[in-house]
Amino acid sequence: MRSFLAVTIFLSSVAAAAAQTADRLYVMDCGHNSAKDQALWSPGVNVGKPIEMPDMCVLIKHREQWLLWDTGYPDTVADQPIDTPVGHATRAKKLITQLGELNVKPADIAYVAVSHTHGDHVGNVDLFPASTLLIQKAEVDWAFAEGKPAPLFKKDRPIKLLTGDLDVFGDGSATLLSTPGHTPGHQSLLVHLVKTGWVLLTGDAAHFRENWDNDRVPSINTSAEQTHASHALLAKIIADKKATLWINHDLPTFDSLKHSPEFYD
Repeated sequence: MRSFLAVTIFLSSVAAAAAQTADRLYVMDCGHNSAKDQALWSPGVNVGKPIEMPDMCVLIKHREQWLLWDTGYPDTVADQPIDTPVGHATRAKKLITQLGELNVKPADIAYVAVSHTHGDHVGNVDLFPASTLLIQKAEVDWAFAEGKPAPLFKKDRPIKLLTGDLDVFGDGSATLLSTPGHTPGHQSLLVHLVKTGWVLLTGDAAHFRENWDNDRVPSINTSAEQTHASHALLAKIIADKKATLWINHDLPTFDSLKHSPEFYD
């Protein structure tokens, strides 16, 4: 009986330990912005200098469930690139195509979480009408405020309005972090993988490495005070967890990563 109990306790502890990590993480190409002026994101620095800014989405497998982080520019941009006030937007590959290469259908995605509601992050949210959208309430209130142009997705859908951090799967393997400043309800994502360790996806808490290193606040951010506080919070998490920092729009970061169908585990 003692042996049976010992084995049971051991197997339970192993299962609990295994449940602390996600299974796989896929990096997807979700667009590119040939921006006209870096100074929009780094006031007073590199004024008038163009910058190439990738757009990253991440797909996370957790047992039988899938979590999609950000959705990038609309897939229509792959067929028809667009000029925006900040640059020229393109997509080399559609998100739906990249999912198909993994045999993942939109209906398979349990959760779609977005860092914030700017068009280069929510362009394909409506491709996943059955998925639960994980988004901060403050972001929805701000984005859908009366008199503002509506974001690129419908509000009438499965949605979980957050008022802070969220442990998505309940085991610490994927945690949404409230990091306001770029927008009122901006959030970041901390992921734990067995071999790779901790990965911190910052959304637009910083747009490129130089801004992160210098704690710069873009002129388009809604709060400088919140931006600095969110930077400090993320820096502490990186130090505590020894996490790898992935800055969404940083081209050297994007180019250094393995892209889907390759994966991190």
